[in-house]
Amino acid sequence: MLFFFNSFDVIASSRSAYFAASCSHSAWVLVTYIKGNTQFPEFSITVMLDDITVGYYDSETRTYVTRGNTTNEDDMYNLGDNTAIRELLYDHLVDKLRSENHTNNLVVYQILGLCELLDKDKSGPFIIKNAFSGSTTDELKYFDGKFTYNGPLKYTEQESDPALQLLMWYHEVFSYPNCLNTLRSYLKKRGAQVKRKVKPRVRLIKKANSDSRGFRVSCLATGFYPRHINLTLFRDEQPVADHEITGGDLLPNDDGTYQMRKSLEISAADKHTYTCSATHLSLDNKLDIDLEYQGETFKQVISSVLVVLALGLVLITVIGVIKWRRRRHSASSTSDYSSASTTEDSVDKT
Repeated sequence: MLFFFNSFDVIASSRSAYFAASCSHSAWVLVTYIKGNTQFPEFSITVMLDDITVGYYDSETRTYVTRGNTTNEDDMYNLGDNTAIRELLYDHLVDKLRSENHTNNLVVYQILGLCELLDKDKSGPFIIKNAFSGSTTDELKYFDGKFTYNGPLKYTEQESDPALQLLMWYHEVFSYPNCLNTLRSYLKKRGAQVKRKVKPRVRLIKKANSDSRGFRVSCLATGFYPRHINLTLFRDEQPVADHEITGGDLLPNDDGTYQMRKSLEISAADKHTYTCSATHLSLDNKLDIDLEYQGETFKQVISSVLVVLALGLVLITVIGVIKWRRRRHSASSTSDYSSASTTEDSVDKT
């Protein structure tokens, strides 16, 4: 359903927008309320550490389930407190739906809350987002003792709105410290998962494009972790302009690593030199990969292979014929020698 906040997309966009520190870590809570006939639960909560789902709850199972843990995490979840919070969130979203007039058969409300720890355990930003049908309606950010609000209220209205002021106080005094403490606790238990470094496998490939009768040059990096990577396509040692590039989306692999592909369409007459460059936390130095099969089409490569195979077969045949003739000549010489010996023996006996 395209109008949902997808947890992966939300984290990718929010992290790129707010968090640039390579050594930072974050805790996320995504709350979703759906009113309408769907295959999804009416109410669900997803808890994440960086990009790893650590817990999930929905209104159908009514059970909080930890995910991906190798140790006991019962101490991470206070049943009484979290049950009360779930009920408050659910009631808030239901009341919000009642107070607003929606004619759609399917309505989706979502709340995203997150906090971050920067390098050396420094407290980072705290952010709350509200969304309707996948679009952010308002956002509240707290960092360095200051709140920033983006939403329907004007600046002068923010100062006089009692509900917003109460919400700011609650987040500053309760939500923010609790989120940071939870994040620190998860990092102690699952730090090895989110702090691991896996090197990317990088390739630069040119393939024929039947539609344009030219070629598509693709720079692919896959199997890397953490998620952030700089992938740049160079033409004659100069970066290719962004408007010429397609792709560039960060996608998850099944094994928990990530991949990214950037492509460029070129003509058949293109004689430029292309290079793919990747920088990643797992790499000590920048990784530069030159184009595979530079200047050759796939058909040319296949033709070359066929020629080599044909020449090999001819050579094998020639060698076989020579060996056969040598064996025949050797057998003939042996036969002549045996006949001569027999004749000489007969003469001696007489």
